[in-house]
Amino acid sequence: MSDRELQQIQDLQFADLEAANALLKEFIIANLDFQVETVQIRPLAVSLNSLNGLITTADGTKYFFKTHVEPQSIINEYYNSTILAEAGYPVIQPIHSSTEWGKQLLIYEFFETPSMFNVIRDLEMGRRTDADQVISIQEKADAQLWEIYLQTLQPLEKAEHARFFAERSPIHQLFYHRLTGGRFANFYQGTDLFLPGGKINYNSLASMQWNINGIQYQDTLGQLVQQAIGLLEPSRTRLRAEKSVSIVGHGDAHNGNLFIDVDLGSMVYFDPAFAGRHSPLLDLIKPLFHNVFAIWMYYPREIAESLSIRWEIKGDTMMVEHDFVPSPVRVALLLSKLERVLKPLLGELSSRCMLEENWREYLKLALFCCPFLTMNLSDVKKFPPEITLLGLAMSVEMGSTSSGSMKSLLDTELGS
Repeated sequence: MSDRELQQIQDLQFADLEAANALLKEFIIANLDFQVETVQIRPLAVSLNSLNGLITTADGTKYFFKTHVEPQSIINEYYNSTILAEAGYPVIQPIHSSTEWGKQLLIYEFFETPSMFNVIRDLEMGRRTDADQVISIQEKADAQLWEIYLQTLQPLEKAEHARFFAERSPIHQLFYHRLTGGRFANFYQGTDLFLPGGKINYNSLASMQWNINGIQYQDTLGQLVQQAIGLLEPSRTRLRAEKSVSIVGHGDAHNGNLFIDVDLGSMVYFDPAFAGRHSPLLDLIKPLFHNVFAIWMYYPREIAESLSIRWEIKGDTMMVEHDFVPSPVRVALLLSKLERVLKPLLGELSSRCMLEENWREYLKLALFCCPFLTMNLSDVKKFPPEITLLGLAMSVEMGSTSSGSMKSLLDTELGS
């Protein structure tokens, strides 16, 4: 079975669940030494590029499965839970696995611990009232993450950098390879983007400046794409420092891949599709964006109903005004990650003379890829016009630097 067939199943889970279950059952029987009686895919809001659900065997035993689907992948091998466990991450280990590209699927013992994604959403919707306790657990987990970074941090000589990151780091599939491997072109180039009350072709939009909620941004979308391709290239032949650094990281540690036990006060990692040794800055990107700024991506129609957003073009500038802001609990998650992981990391690298001058640009351009390339913002079946516009504005806010006296939330916290 190819990655295209897995993608078909991933798409079918929202349109024809019975057909998706049947196809995935065939896949599991063909690729895993596992006796399957039934397969129940669970279509979830968090499953943007993945499949998960339950398997039942002939003797009635339940198991949980998860796979990441990445069309046009450049990486040939995924999933390295062993490296995480050896580094000290509390990670759920699979009992059966297929890790070859196009066949990547892991099976776990059944568990019912809620994901952090669901817990945070329940807090936002008033279905839980233990925000302080949940945030405290997150703060503890972030402190533990920094200790793992510190213990696994290794310098790489400039001559080693290109070979190491180009050959061994699957995390680049989430950033550079999405830009250059066909996803960017398929999503946007020459495509009409439907916005509230009108439309605009991406090729025209790409050359425009942006003003969002009165804040002027320095770069166009086209400039951000080119800058990201240059700076996020895995070998980074233009590396300025004589040494770079790597850590052991999960790579995709957004809240859908974290499970929290509030009673025990603990959190565990799950689905290490992009685990490995890579840049610590890149390792922080998915939780920084998806845990804080991306609720519109998971619940597009629900968020669109309460969103106020409008736009107009003045000269060469796209003027956007909207009222979307992350909830207080999500801002608390952002501050914890910045205070307990990113800032100590920057201080440590600076003290070792290993912090590149353009670290902020690198971080922001990687963040740009999250709203811009995780999902296709031009997909009218997935996104209402209001959310397409919000996603584009968020892409600019993540990737570009706000100028003038007014700053974005992200730039304020990063100190730019």
